Amino acid sequence: MTGGVLLRQGDRLAGADEAVYEPVNQSLLLDGQVRFEDPNSHVESDSAEFSYGLGRIRFEGASFLLFENNGRGAADRLEINQAGRLELDDVSYTTCPPESDDWVIRARDIDLDTREGVGTAKGVSLRFQGVPILYSPYLSFPIGDARKTGVLTPEVGSSSRSGNEIRVPFYWNIAPNYDATITPRLLTDRGWQIGSQFRYLTNTMDGEVYGEYLGSDNKFNDSRSMIRVQHRTLFEGGWRNLLHFQEVSDNQYFEDLGGSLTVSSITHLDRRMSFDYHTDTWSLFGQVQDFQTIDEAIQPIDEPYQRLPQLLVNGYWPDRWLGAQLGIEGELVNFDRDVGVTGWRLNVAPQLALPLSRNPGWFITPAVTLDHTRYDLDNTDPGEDAEPSRTVPISSIDVGLILERDINGGATNRVMTLEPRMLYVHIPERDQDDLPVFDTITPDLNLVSLYRTNRYLGVDRIADTDQVSVGMTSRILDTSSGRELVTATIGQTRYLSVSRVTLPDEPQFIDDSSDYIAEVRFGLSQNLNFDVGHQWGQADRGTTQSQARLQYRPATNKILNVSYRFRRDSLEQGDISWSWPIAEQWNIVGRYKYSFREEEALEEFVGVEYESCCWGLRLVSRRHISTRDGTRDSSIGLQLVLKGLSSVGTAADKMLERGILGYSANLR
Repeated sequence: MTGGVLLRQGDRLAGADEAVYEPVNQSLLLDGQVRFEDPNSHVESDSAEFSYGLGRIRFEGASFLLFENNGRGAADRLEINQAGRLELDDVSYTTCPPESDDWVIRARDIDLDTREGVGTAKGVSLRFQGVPILYSPYLSFPIGDARKTGVLTPEVGSSSRSGNEIRVPFYWNIAPNYDATITPRLLTDRGWQIGSQFRYLTNTMDGEVYGEYLGSDNKFNDSRSMIRVQHRTLFEGGWRNLLHFQEVSDNQYFEDLGGSLTVSSITHLDRRMSFDYHTDTWSLFGQVQDFQTIDEAIQPIDEPYQRLPQLLVNGYWPDRWLGAQLGIEGELVNFDRDVGVTGWRLNVAPQLALPLSRNPGWFITPAVTLDHTRYDLDNTDPGEDAEPSRTVPISSIDVGLILERDINGGATNRVMTLEPRMLYVHIPERDQDDLPVFDTITPDLNLVSLYRTNRYLGVDRIADTDQVSVGMTSRILDTSSGRELVTATIGQTRYLSVSRVTLPDEPQFIDDSSDYIAEVRFGLSQNLNFDVGHQWGQADRGTTQSQARLQYRPATNKILNVSYRFRRDSLEQGDISWSWPIAEQWNIVGRYKYSFREEEALEEFVGVEYESCCWGLRLVSRRHISTRDGTRDSSIGLQLVLKGLSSVGTAADKMLERGILGYSANLR
């Protein structure tokens, strides 16, 4: 056959200038401008043999394109079978465009499974800018999103606390719903560490088990380990089980091996197993909970209590007689610890509320709660009551309005609201000095706690009070999209009587008002967001705490974050981070977090990113406080990203995603 030949078999198409039919071998010999195409690939060569009986086509001196990831290459011999598998001899492969071969894989033998999305190669060398940077007798790599057992790209880096390091992760695709990653890690100043992660997912449960083990830390002179378990089970009938467990071998583990101030500042590790159940009217929750305290500055008397166990029951029945709402909250918990008073606590709090309006523009809701708490204590001092109790009524009236109007007389699609709210609470005084304090604290004042009936968080203390909480919220809404353009809230609590109930060693609360608290959020455009929160007192009390955050993002690859945090007698910090292009292919990234109280930087890093058509480069220099005593660590990270293949070097992208709000490591 001459003059242009076209062959079609299902979704596979081949063509050539000439073809010779071989009936004995059930094949066609193609010659002259041979081309082949299926949904996943395109091949061109001078000659080919199409064995239609076997569904196989073999090319000599071929070039090919892979559509899924823009991969391309050339081979002395290329064979495609009907299962979508490509077998290549003496081959080169890259995802760079035809006019550029910035990085190239050369191999003696490559098999590409386009349906599974993975490739394997033998006798492999990776060349970048013409320089060989990697050789392997065997290599497995993705050509899509498929999961594949094999060695992942090594990560290298360095730090002043642990020396140079290299990680070589091995991924094990056990089953469609099970996998594991095993990661040997060499720290030149400490030794060998092994990390392992196992993940699972079934119809009823999912979870992750992760562990690390450092057999002999040359600096610590002992073995070190960490384990973390997270599990969830969904049972029939609405029951759910959650398990969270974490433990480290020593108190300095996160400081030495964690890599960030956030991790290094952890003081307790939470370990708990819980069950919960929910219906339209009832919710049940039960758990056992323990903590590992890893801050040596915390004394045993200040460590948190274990809950062995804790049971919570909540019931809610709306629309009863005359529209009344009935509710009940109950708790039974056993608090245990090696030091101090321990024992059981029972708390029952039935509530009756009577909403007087179902109009969406206003509401008035009087409510009354009878709170009863009883203890059964051990390890009490001689003469102290081992079974103290307390019963106190709590009455309240919650009143609010929601007013709105069109801006500019309805000429625009914007609406402004005014939403005043007032909550009156009366709680009579009850002597509670003989009650222990297991888990009750004084929470920070915020817009949520402003409308809570109890000044304390927890039931070991219920503060006596006559108080009125007043607040005002105003919003500007875009009615076409529903987006809030501006939201502003201010509020304060006024105390009409002196509260005599206190926590141990807490001075008597004699203020006639709380601090003012205000929050403002601006979202006037998609590119600019600004949030500010401020808490301040009257007269000479000044500012208690304040925070502000601004994000400017005019484009996906342009981000500028500026934030400020202040807490009186505690902290004052400023933080700026950015990711900003300075040229067509160049981007500068960085972060500077500064403590004004200590007059020193807490974390600082700066780096550059370069992106070409098929590869990218990240270079980041970082210096940060890594321990509670202020010890600093420094590192330099270099990451080479080969698009469509993998990355080589440090995991700089993960650090940038953690440090720069809104940053995305995905190269264009």
